[in-house]
Formats: sequence, C-alpha cells, structure tokens
Amino acid sequence: MTNLLGEPAYVGRFCGSNTYEVTPEVVAFYSDALGDDHANYAKWAPPLLHHSECYEFVGEWYLKNIFGNLHAQQDWELFSPIRVGSRIRSVSTITERYEKRGRLYIVNETDLFDADDSRLLVRGRTHQSFLPEKKEGEDDGNFVVDKNTSNQKQKKERPPFPVAQGPDLPSFEKVIDERRCWMFSGPEPNYHTSREHALKLGFPNIVVQGMMSTCFVSQVMHESFAEGWLAGGKMALKLTNVLWVDEEIVARGKIRDEVSEGSATRVHCDVWVDKKDGTRIALGTASALRT
Repeated sequence: MTNLLGEPAYVGRFCGSNTYEVTPEVVAFYSDALGDDHANYAKWAPPLLHHSECYEFVGEWYLKNIFGNLHAQQDWELFSPIRVGSRIRSVSTITERYEKRGRLYIVNETDLFDADDSRLLVRGRTHQSFLPEKKEGEDDGNFVVDKNTSNQKQKKERPPFPVAQGPDLPSFEKVIDERRCWMFSGPEPNYHTSREHALKLGFPNIVVQGMMSTCFVSQVMHESFAEGWLAGGKMALKLTNVLWVDEEIVARGKIRDEVSEGSATRVHCDVWVDKKDGTRIALGTASALRT
C-alpha cells in the first residue's frame, strides 16, 4: 500500500508478525526474571509473557530521533489465558500519533493470537514518546533525564492517588539489579541493560524498562484474582518517573469499586508502583473479573 503521508510512522501501518512456542522453559525464564512463580504457570503462561513484543519491530514504528525516547504509558487487555505448550502469533500495528508537552507520541498496538485457532489472547498498546529532532546548531545538552531531577517531589503537584477506599491487594517488593534487567530486556546490550548504551541515549545510568512495572502490577492482580485476571483483565498504567538499576520498588493495588458484568462482577482497582523512597514511577487502573 502506498504511504500518502510520506513517512513510515503513520497510523494503520502494519509493523510485523512473529510466531512463538510457549514452552515450560520460556515460562520458567520469565518467572525467574520477575520473581513471579504463581501456581497457575504450570498450565497457563504469565499473561505478559511477551511483554516486549512491540519492540521486536522498532524499525517499523519508532521515529528517527531516538535520543531520549521514553515509554510513557502502557495499556493491556487480557482476553484468554495463554496455554503452556501452545503456539502464539503476534501482529503489530501503529494505531495513533499525537503531540503533548513538546514531545511526539507513537502508539503501537500488538495483539497476540492463538496460532492454531486464531483466538485473541492479549492486546497491548504502547505509548512511546520522542523528542523532536534538533535543529542544526542546537545543543543536546547533558542528560535528557537526570537522576537528581527525575524525583516526583520536584515536579508540580499531581492529583491525590490512589483515590480507592477499599481493601488493599497483596503487594510485592523487588530489587531491580543488573541481572534482572538483562533477563528482562536482553540479551543484546541496550540502554536497559548497559550503562554505556544508556549514556549514548542521554541517560546517566541503566534505565529499567517501563514494561517491568506493568508486569509487577500484573503479578499483584493475578495474585488477587487468578483466572479472573487471565481472562478479562484490563490495565492502563502511566509511567511517571524513571526507575534506575539497583533501585528497590513496591507494587501495590487497592479496590475502588465493583460492578456487575453479566453473571460475574468486575472489580476496579487503583494500582501503582513506588520506589523505596516514595517516588512514584507508575500509576493507573486495573480491573479483573470475580465470579
């Protein structure tokens, strides 16, 4: 199809597709990397097993200037559990472009299907933000995000969060060391696994991949709702601060309300991830079904 807009990152662009075997070994690697060993994983794979599939096609949807690019928001919809031993197929598409606060945003939607019966399993929508290209003679400066200025306390005040008044969900504490970064974002060196590569893109240290926070929130929801998360779960998470290698986090959730959905009940929750010092790195909403 001819691209009438004259550039590759246009809404509707097909970015690529892959097929994978969901083996016990792949599931075990994920469990080790995330510290998530739910009993369901003997039969059903972690729903975000292919959390970074959209990045398999970065050459098809990233903008040209990757200096200082950041993962800004991640949405997930879980339609059906991924069976261990099955084959899955991914389809990646650009679904949206927009500008906000001096940055350019591309939204990539990556759907996972059962390769044998074509059932839709998981849908991810990744909002990636980019700096506009510098004009000739314009200086890039030092760091795009500095470790001393990315703390939430130095940003303008945000609305109170969480607003939920219901019970707390189980929480999980994690230390994000270099091994965990490599297992999650490797094996090739990049700014999520290598200090050298981080410096080249304007960051003073390894930047922990934003997808990891979404996986920790998924762990909170899975622990709370089991199959009601694997089939029917939803998440919309804004990534609000940079997480650096060797920092500690805690992932939390709190029930906001419950509404009828057919013969089941959908439980809406506030979810968030904080650093040990209280800096919030991700916040948003998630919901799951309770039968």
